[in-house]
Amino acid sequence: MDDLYYSDYIELDKILNCQRPRSFDKMEDGNDEMLFIIIHQAYELWFKQILFELDLVRNIFIQERINENTPDMSNVVHKLKRIVKILELLNQQVSVLETMTALDFLEFRNYLLPASGFQSKQFRLIEAKLGLKMEERHKKEYYKSTRRGSLSENDMQEVTRVESESTLKQLIVKWLERMPFFEEQYWVEYKTADESNGNKFWTEYRRVYSAGLSAGEGGRLVEFDAVFFKDGRGDLSPKAMQAALFITLYRDLPIFQLPFELLNTLSEIDELLSNWRYRHFSMVRRMIGVRAGTGGTSGAGYLEGTLSQHYAFREITEVATFLIERSKLPSLPNVLKEKVSFNV
Repeated sequence: MDDLYYSDYIELDKILNCQRPRSFDKMEDGNDEMLFIIIHQAYELWFKQILFELDLVRNIFIQERINENTPDMSNVVHKLKRIVKILELLNQQVSVLETMTALDFLEFRNYLLPASGFQSKQFRLIEAKLGLKMEERHKKEYYKSTRRGSLSENDMQEVTRVESESTLKQLIVKWLERMPFFEEQYWVEYKTADESNGNKFWTEYRRVYSAGLSAGEGGRLVEFDAVFFKDGRGDLSPKAMQAALFITLYRDLPIFQLPFELLNTLSEIDELLSNWRYRHFSMVRRMIGVRAGTGGTSGAGYLEGTLSQHYAFREITEVATFLIERSKLPSLPNVLKEKVSFNV
């Protein structure tokens, strides 16, 4: 058997021969189209890795129960943090593309029509697997359209199929809802100033939270009651929101450290995707002003609209709205402390 050679292993010839600029034939007559192609090919390779990591994470959360005595939760956090690092790299990569000026782009822009980054199936799959809902997207009518410049029929079918699967967000919600911290057996010995409410911890927490609100935050208590006792927030039920807040509050307890890292990393992913969209929006505005995008969208206007709407884990990030000072955290009953320890 022949020795494995580096370029054969990574199929380097295929990679290096798949750049085919349309605006020039001879390299000496070239322009920035080569840079444009390579940057976007690199994006798609990293998108493929993100999808690979997301599927591994989703496969862990699909289980009915995650055993805290296995490496599952550690692996989940590790994979998600890898996605964070990839997204940081993608944000940095925009800086390389920004070395191209608006006049440089105009040299080959018309050769791209009607192709567009909007047609990136892999990026749509990332959004879908994270849990970004179609009805919550900016200009949602763009996405399922068969117009020129939209996704091909085959790509659209694949994205639609993935949207029907369990998203990471849905799996995280189910995981949060399974947490048993508020079962009555753990709170029998817990004493509060008001014993009339059966949910002793939340009665006490609500009192402390209310006392810390400023004069201009009167509506926050009504919001607190709605989020944690009635309606939940967005896709998170009241039970899931309670668990997310509880993990955030008591993150210093050993058993909550990895769950908190998980929730915090989901917020980081949202933030970095938002940063990437902002960098993309700023670059497009600099390159083409307010002209339409090559794929037929409104260009920079469309991208600007996605900045405020395209968040998968907004509810988890907004748990910070309902925090209190660490020094005022209610002390947990002993029986619950034993439950959340690593003692078997």
